[in-house]
Amino acid sequence: MDFKTIIQNERQQPYYKELEAFVNQEYATKIIYPPRNRVFHCFNFQDYDDIKVVIIGQDPYHEEHQANGLAFSVERGVQTPPSLVNIYKEAHDDVGIEIPSHGDLTSWAHQGVLLLNTVLTVQAHRANSHKEKGWEVFTNHIIQAMNQREKPLVFILWGRQAIDKARMIDQTKHCVITSPHPSPLSAYRGFFGSKPFSKTNQFLISQGIQPIDWRIQ
Repeated sequence: MDFKTIIQNERQQPYYKELEAFVNQEYATKIIYPPRNRVFHCFNFQDYDDIKVVIIGQDPYHEEHQANGLAFSVERGVQTPPSLVNIYKEAHDDVGIEIPSHGDLTSWAHQGVLLLNTVLTVQAHRANSHKEKGWEVFTNHIIQAMNQREKPLVFILWGRQAIDKARMIDQTKHCVITSPHPSPLSAYRGFFGSKPFSKTNQFLISQGIQPIDWRIQ
């Protein structure tokens, strides 16, 4: 199985045809993020069998130049968003990475970290504006496909919406790490100190899988 096949299969489904019509109309008439050629960007780095970690976000950043198709990531030269600032703080405290000067997480993606939002598009300045239009069905099917894989994975679920996905994951095979969201609104309720990065690597090593180098390149 590979992501190309999974996505092609989804595109044949009635729900996806409705979603596609909605998204096409939105891009034609409004400012939508990420850029159209980046909607499926998170699937471009490692294929299905090579993913080690799935980090689940909510929906793309909704301000100009921010969303780049990777959950929590922004392009270099764009100010690091507050949630990512907190992710960096926790990674620094947990595994000792230096706090980077940019918010580009492609060095994680290249190592097999799937940075998956549950909704893949958003209208400018309107968080959650494409919620419940069909993207959740698509991304649930991606999560279910990852769950079916024989090779163990780590799922990192931050915040209530992501934690809801745990019911789709076989926790006798895969590692599920949960905590409050890294947003400034909730990070102090248990995200800080949750040590997701070291826990991830401990599990990967226990399975004979190369751990993630969390340093941002």
